[in-house]
Amino acid sequence: MTHDHDLVLRPTAAETSAALNPPPGRNGGDLVVETLTGLGATTVFGLPGQHALGMFDALRRSDLRYVGLRVENNAGFAADAYGRVTGEAAPLLLSTGPGALTSLAALQEAAAASAPVLAISSQIPTAGLGGGRHGYLHELPDQQASFRGVVKSVHTVRTQSQIPSAIAAAWESALTVPHGPVWVEIPQDVLLAQTSLPVVTALDATPEDVVPRPELTAVAAHLLSNATRPAIIAGGGVVRADAAGKLRALAEKLDAPVITTFGGKGAFPWEHPLSLQSWLEDRHTTDFLEDADVLLVVGSGLGELSSNYHTFKPRGRVIQIEADLGKLESNHPALGIHADARLALSALLETVGERTDPTAADRVGTVLTRVRERIAAQELTLEQDVLASVRRALPDDSPSFWDMTILAYWAWSAFDPRGSNTMHSAQGAGGLGYGFPAALGAAAADPTRPVLAVSGDGGALYSIAELATAKQYDLNVTWLIVDDGGYGILREYMTDTFGEATATELSRPDYVALAESFGVPGVRTTRETLEVDLAKALAAPGPSLVLLPAVLRMFAPTHLG
Repeated sequence: MTHDHDLVLRPTAAETSAALNPPPGRNGGDLVVETLTGLGATTVFGLPGQHALGMFDALRRSDLRYVGLRVENNAGFAADAYGRVTGEAAPLLLSTGPGALTSLAALQEAAAASAPVLAISSQIPTAGLGGGRHGYLHELPDQQASFRGVVKSVHTVRTQSQIPSAIAAAWESALTVPHGPVWVEIPQDVLLAQTSLPVVTALDATPEDVVPRPELTAVAAHLLSNATRPAIIAGGGVVRADAAGKLRALAEKLDAPVITTFGGKGAFPWEHPLSLQSWLEDRHTTDFLEDADVLLVVGSGLGELSSNYHTFKPRGRVIQIEADLGKLESNHPALGIHADARLALSALLETVGERTDPTAADRVGTVLTRVRERIAAQELTLEQDVLASVRRALPDDSPSFWDMTILAYWAWSAFDPRGSNTMHSAQGAGGLGYGFPAALGAAAADPTRPVLAVSGDGGALYSIAELATAKQYDLNVTWLIVDDGGYGILREYMTDTFGEATATELSRPDYVALAESFGVPGVRTTRETLEVDLAKALAAPGPSLVLLPAVLRMFAPTHLG
C-alpha cells in the first residue's frame, strides 16, 4: 500500500548534478535572494548597511529588481504600498541596529493596514547573539524584541541552512490573512560566508485559507434574510480580499445600504443608490447605522475612526466577519465569524434569501443630504473645491497615497476613489511621512499609470530625501504638497482646545526650487489653477511636484457633542 506521505519527488539527473556542483562565488546572501526569487518575488526595497553587505552583494547576481530609498522608514512605506497594490509580499532589506530600528514606524503602519511586508535584516555576528555586551557596531541586547510587538512573526537565522526555510515561513506568515509585516534577521557572518549549499529551487509557502464555519454563516444568512433594516459596514478586509464584487452582489440581493470605512475606500461604488459613501465622522450616519436591526460588518474591527470615535452604539444584531482574530468582537458583541472576507461573502451569497426594500435608496439619500447640509453650513468651499480639483485631475484608475494632513482627512470622508484598492493612507497607525514614499512603491509595482501622493508641508519634510529616489528610478509619481506653514491639524486641535497653538509653526524650504534641484520639475499653483496644473503634472512621465499654498480647515466633528 502506498500512502500520500510516502510519495517523494525525485530529482532528475540534471538537477542532481546542479545540486552537487553549485556555482562558485556564492555566499549566504545568495541563499536569501535565491529564496526570494523561488518564492516569486521580483522587486525588493531597502537600504544597504555594513552588516547587510553580503545580502546586497548577492543582488547583483540575481534577477531581482532593487529600489533603494534614502531612509529605512521610507523604504518600509514603499514596501507597504507595493504589498497593498499587488497583494504580494514585498521584501524589505535592512541593516542592523539603527537601520533596522528606523523602519519601525513603517512596519507599525503595515501591521495596522494589513500590508504584507517581508523585512529581512542583518544582525551582528553570530558570536554576539544572546544578550551579552560584546561591543559590536550596532549591537542590541535583543534586536528582535524591538519588533516582536509590531510584526506578525519573528524569525532568527543562525546558520546558512536555515535561511530558505526561515524566509519561506516568514513569507507564508506575511500572506496568511490578515496580511501583515514579518521580521527575519540573519547574522553578518552567515551572510558573508561562502556557501557550498545548492542553489535554492523548489519552495512551497502557500498560505492556508481562513474559511468561515458553515454553521455561523447559516445563522448570519438567516438574520440578514429576515432583517427589516439591514446595513453593511465594509472595511479594508474587503479591499484586501478583492471582494468588492461579491459585496456589491450581496448588498443588492439584500437591498442593504453600505458604508465603507476609511481603510475600505472603494469596496463599494461611491455613486451606487445604496452607497452611504464614507461619512463615518458624522452623527447622521452614526444614527442611521445604530438604527439597523441587523448590521453586517465585513473586514473591519470598528476601531476609533470607523465608530465615530467610539460614540457608535449599535442597537440591533451585529454580524462581524473578520480575518484578524484579535479584532473579532473587540469593540462590540456580535455573531463573530473568523474568516477571509471573500470566502465569507461567497458563503452568504449562496445562502441569503433575496429581499426588497423600496425605501432603502431614499433613506440613503436622506442621510447624504443631511450630511451635505451640515458641511454646507460651515463655509468650507475652499476645502471642497481643492478636493474636487484633485478628483477631476486624477485619472480614474490611478492610485493615490495620502499622508496625515487635513486634505487627507477630508478625502477619507469625501473622496470618490473610483475603484477598489486605489486610495491608500496612513490612517492605520497615523504616522507622518507616508504619502510620497508609498507612492514610489506603487509606481515601482506598476509603471504604466501615474500615481498621486498628497502631503502637508510638515509631513513632506519627513520624506523630502526621496525626491532623489524618484529621480534616480524615474518613477511616475506626482507629489501634491499643501503648504499651510506648519502642522495644520495640530494647530486646529490646540487652538480649539487651549485657545492657542504651540510648536505647530514651521520654517519651510521653497519646495519648487528644492524639487528642481533634484532634477524634478515643480510648479507653484493656486486654488484656481490646481486642476490644470495637477492634470498636466500627472500626464507627464516621471516624477513631478505641485505646491499649493493654502490654509485648509476641517469640518466640525460630531463626536464631541
